[in-house]
Amino acid sequence: MSRTTATVAASLPDHWEQLVTTALLGTDRRTPPGMAPGPQTPSDLLDAAAAATVRRRAGLCPARPAERLRPAPEDPRPPLPHAAARRLAALLADRPGASGGGRRGAAPDLMELLPQWLQAANARGYAAPPQALPALLDAARGRTDLRPAALRFAGPRALWLARLNPDWRFALRAAPGGGPSAPDLRDPQGIRRLWQEGLFTERVTLLTALRSRDAAAARALLEETWATERAEDRLMFLDSLRAGLAPDDETFLERALADRSRNVRETAAELLSALPASALAARMAARAAACVAVDRTRDVPTIVVEAPHECDAAMERDGVVAKAPAGRGERSWWLGQLVEAAPLGTWPGRLGGRTPEEIVALPVADGWQGELHAAWCRAAVRQRDAAWSRALLGEPSAPEAGGPGAVSLAERARLLAALDAGERAAWVAGFIETHGLSEAFQLLGVCAVPWAPPLGRAVVDALNIARDAGSYPWSFSGVMGLAERCLDPSEASRLDALLAIPDEPEDAAPGAGSYWSEAFQRLVTTLRLRGAMLAELAPEEPAP
Repeated sequence: MSRTTATVAASLPDHWEQLVTTALLGTDRRTPPGMAPGPQTPSDLLDAAAAATVRRRAGLCPARPAERLRPAPEDPRPPLPHAAARRLAALLADRPGASGGGRRGAAPDLMELLPQWLQAANARGYAAPPQALPALLDAARGRTDLRPAALRFAGPRALWLARLNPDWRFALRAAPGGGPSAPDLRDPQGIRRLWQEGLFTERVTLLTALRSRDAAAARALLEETWATERAEDRLMFLDSLRAGLAPDDETFLERALADRSRNVRETAAELLSALPASALAARMAARAAACVAVDRTRDVPTIVVEAPHECDAAMERDGVVAKAPAGRGERSWWLGQLVEAAPLGTWPGRLGGRTPEEIVALPVADGWQGELHAAWCRAAVRQRDAAWSRALLGEPSAPEAGGPGAVSLAERARLLAALDAGERAAWVAGFIETHGLSEAFQLLGVCAVPWAPPLGRAVVDALNIARDAGSYPWSFSGVMGLAERCLDPSEASRLDALLAIPDEPEDAAPGAGSYWSEAFQRLVTTLRLRGAMLAELAPEEPAP
């Protein structure tokens, strides 16, 4: 440092902000404090700034050292086989293209295979490779549907990482016990403290986790603060009782029927109606049975309906909504709610000892069939009654695709969910053989993966028929995407004959043949890739 600089540095106060301001304005417009104007001023300013910088840095007090991070917890699960770890890295590295829609080409969509890979890895009990955890958490952050499987696979180390990165805090909210103050479920004092002092999301997570371990303890915790909770919180807490709903919950739910919130009352009534032996179910059964009977004086036994003429206070307390939506008659609205909430076991005794199939087959007088059958559909879904669901669906080959009781594709899908996986697949396969794929997309979505062989064959045959007919191919893209994820990988060999570009009929959509060929190539490639993925997850043989 020059003598001039040393003199300036020693005599000049450390007015850092003034030096910065002078540098911005220029020394011709402002003279730095303690300096004389002249040609040497810019150099003096820079020397002063350099000296001030040294003083500022030297004058910093050292910060108190941060607490050393505790090591990440150990994951006791067995490590992934090497081939499976490489596959996971490839799946996580794939990202959807930025171009949006349009044709996808023949390459598989790797990100769409990630949920299935995670499910298979979790079923085998593998631990995630530590180096894959950041990418896995990033993927789960962007797709909420991945989170349960991704966090289960990521294990305890994911929670350790999530506490270090705000972008991954969703893992702390989503995983039971993930919150920083979440207690061990075997620690009653910690549970009570979190329930009384925790954030809403922490309390919901705690209640759900405790419910799965000790339903009575979870219910007691909820009863303790029920009267002081906000209405929207009471609704969410009440909704958590759906998992593991049991007769022991009836007393608490009966009290909730008198809640000051209408939404809470309606949810409590819905839950009680799903308990066939509850007092509310018995009250609703008596009301519904008074409205529906069999007229045996006609040539053919016929169901007759006398809908309620009023909605009294007792009905409202039991969850019946008095005001009908626009376009609905009040009496039919009340009737539907009563029948929906009545146990389905009410009807065989009330209607002459008939089976569900025989009841559904009876004619209904005065145009009440649609309303009555729709209410039975909702009851079968709520009560998960396979016999009634089967009766209301009818035969899949029936001319009326919806069956005798279903009112929409969504309703049929919900009815199918009450059947076991094999019966569900067989019904949808029969539906596709009769009605084709145009209405089957929602029904396919409720079938177990991989699809059972009869269902897989029905889907492939229907796609082949559409291909040979020169049908507009893009309307089948949704079903083709489902097939890529849900067909059994062993079906790939059956599809080789469909890879060639077919001859296009004169009335075919332009370019349909090449699209179908490309789509089947992608389907075959994806199926073989899924087969390889599953093989890679098999335990590795020990080295000799």
